[in-house]
Amino acid sequence: MSAQPVIREVLVDQLLPAPLPTTHVEIRRITMAPNTAAGAHLHNGPVFGSIERGAVIFRIGDEPAAILRAGDIFYEPAGVVVSQFDATEDGAVFLGYFLLTEEQTSELTHLAAG
Repeated sequence: MSAQPVIREVLVDQLLPAPLPTTHVEIRRITMAPNTAAGAHLHNGPVFGSIERGAVIFRIGDEPAAILRAGDIFYEPAGVVVSQFDATEDGAVFLGYFLLTEEQTSELTHLAAG
């Protein structure tokens, strides 16, 4: 048995670019079929997430792409282009945590390819 019955580990400590008067958090479980591309998009508020099953190719703007697998976490800043969030051949299931202000609803805006 471990010497410590409970271990708490910080996985992410993300500073937000500006104070956000968060009044509620919407948590969604999202399932993507194998080889599904979300397409370039952005959110109206910050989104945090964690991959439960499968894997995605994740890229913000022109940054290098990363493959996120079960247990990996991600952050999508508000108003910043997520250029890639594509399920691999295994598909993907992830939790998305949408930080929202009073009376705000989460919005995803798809951007035209090109």
